[in-house]
Amino acid sequence: MAGKAGRSADDAERMPLGEHIRELRNRLMKAALAILIGGILGFVFRTHVLHALETPVCSIKGLHGVAQASKQCPNGAIVFSGPTAQVSLSFKIAMYVGIVLASPVWLYQVWAFLAPGLYKKEKKYSLAFIGAAVPLFVAGVTVCYFLFPLIMQVLLSFLSGAGGATLLDASQYMTFILQMMTVFGVSFVLPLVLVLFNFIGIMSSKAMRKWWRGIVLAIFIFAAIAVPTGDPIGMSVLAIPICLLYFAAVGIAELNDRRRTRRKAAMPGANLSPDEATDLDLSPAPIEDSQSLEDIL
Repeated sequence: MAGKAGRSADDAERMPLGEHIRELRNRLMKAALAILIGGILGFVFRTHVLHALETPVCSIKGLHGVAQASKQCPNGAIVFSGPTAQVSLSFKIAMYVGIVLASPVWLYQVWAFLAPGLYKKEKKYSLAFIGAAVPLFVAGVTVCYFLFPLIMQVLLSFLSGAGGATLLDASQYMTFILQMMTVFGVSFVLPLVLVLFNFIGIMSSKAMRKWWRGIVLAIFIFAAIAVPTGDPIGMSVLAIPICLLYFAAVGIAELNDRRRTRRKAAMPGANLSPDEATDLDLSPAPIEDSQSLEDIL
């Protein structure tokens, strides 16, 4: 199997279908085990996670619910409906926490399964992509967490003058806030995908610069849809960082294209016309200086 020590990438590429299936099974088991361990930790600390995620609503001033006020939720807006609500919510929190905590493990397992089919440069780019995607995703989640009180305050103020109490089912609320955090986190990673496309030669910086107006408009439309309040402040808080990350991606792509152009210009025969033949260097080279086809590509 490719996962065993001593097996080269070429051996992995020549593995029969049965060994690939066993390889996939073993890596899925490792990823599932990591998620299970993370889920156990999430279940142990479920109360702390719940308190951290309900704080954006429970800290809203002037909001009154039907639940008994407590130190964790002073306005009593979060309620549990049904005798099994707390149990199901505990397992939901444990599942999300497990996936997040185990993300380095299952991301590596995915990369390790795909890596034998990649060239050396593609392996380097994919590892760099994973390394940069994690902090960008965390940054998006952090922005959502601090923006969420404003989002909820706008959503819960449409009928503020009608009287009555606010009742938020804990399970539905937790699903909503986790979905919002996921949307913000993925949005912050999207410009990184453009950089990856540029490095592997799919998209040039020229094309990214050419369509910047349309992309900026698409970002603001996406932000208006993703932020349920629809207010300009919430939309801008999501759209402006993504736009800045997009222009940073354009700058990185521009530098990479210039580097690629300089490398091509330094190659023998780069300035020759299509009708001219380049001179061949037929002098033998030492065996220790030889390169494999994978290194050249």
